[in-house]
Amino acid sequence: MNRQHLKTARAYQIKLNFQELYHQPPAQAEAFLKKWYFWATHSRLPAVIDAARTIKRHWNGILRWFETGISNGVLEGINSLIRAAKARGYRSDRNLIADARGTRSETDPEDFRVDIRGRA
Repeated sequence: MNRQHLKTARAYQIKLNFQELYHQPPAQAEAFLKKWYFWATHSRLPAVIDAARTIKRHWNGILRWFETGISNGVLEGINSLIRAAKARGYRSDRNLIADARGTRSETDPEDFRVDIRGRA
């Protein structure tokens, strides 16, 4: 039982450390991520290693956040609106696309900037 608690504690530390990535200055973000990735992949914890591999697949997108401040939450929100519109039912795809474009055209990408570091 004690061994399991140690693994859980180690996994939790790795998770907490990953969250520190978003508090790094943009110039140091990639170096921080590389160190975290090495630590995670050498943790001997299969779930952590799988999570690290997922992070590796999204590496560029994660680092791009430091340049743009935009997360994929915007896309997820738009997708949600389109799915809701589809659920209402349309006689043609043309009407659905026109409605989706109308919804999207009213949004300003600057409204969706996300800064979890607490800076403006």
